[in-house]
Amino acid sequence: MTIHPLAEPLSAPARPELTGGRRIGVLLSHGFTGQPASMKPWGEALAAKGYAVELPRLPGHGTTWQEMNTTTWSDWYAEISRSFEKLCAENDAIVVGGLSMGGALVLRIAEDHAHRIAGVMVVNPAIATKRLDVKLLPILKHLVPSFPGIANDIKKAGVEEHGYTKTPLKAAHSMMQAWPTVAADLPKITAPMIYFRSTEDHVVDEKTQPIITGRISSKDVTVVPLENSYHVATLDNDAERIFEESAAFIARVTQTG
Repeated sequence: MTIHPLAEPLSAPARPELTGGRRIGVLLSHGFTGQPASMKPWGEALAAKGYAVELPRLPGHGTTWQEMNTTTWSDWYAEISRSFEKLCAENDAIVVGGLSMGGALVLRIAEDHAHRIAGVMVVNPAIATKRLDVKLLPILKHLVPSFPGIANDIKKAGVEEHGYTKTPLKAAHSMMQAWPTVAADLPKITAPMIYFRSTEDHVVDEKTQPIITGRISSKDVTVVPLENSYHVATLDNDAERIFEESAAFIARVTQTG
């Protein structure tokens, strides 16, 4: 299977000389039908500050939407978990972050490993939707293989996410089947959270945010509105704000004493 040239994972080692002598790891996850290209500028910005960064390519992404239709939430979560364990083995503290479905995946990591997480960063995460057509997915996925794609919801002109032009329905159904469990287990999350939310997002509607911020047990929650970006904010006009504020968040939540 040919992999898109921009879909290679990003893996950067910690540079403790830049982070007060401690090794700090950051796990980043791209979103549904996207690929690492949507997150690499963020990962590279954090790596430049000395943080270890793992940004894997989720199975079925960066190849073809048809291949993605043969993968499921459990495949994506297994890949994220491998990167998480690598970071835990090599670093003193871990922060996790994700865009869209990547946000849901790292929320799951934070639920399953609450005592091993120093902080959670999400950008336009998705664990719910007001769309009524998703109720038909269990039937539609057997009748049609795909819907039109959701990639490139970016306000900034000339920027390309390099995601799929079609949405694979079997994969989409698998993702949405995982949402209720992620939502139900949100109280397990105790780590500080920074939540970046675009004020105009054509992919993820407003149903998710109150579920997350209302159910997590974290007492330290910061919501950052992004007023000049659409869904793929990590590549949009507010990207630098995400990079700067997330780096400050990581430094704060991983400091000792």
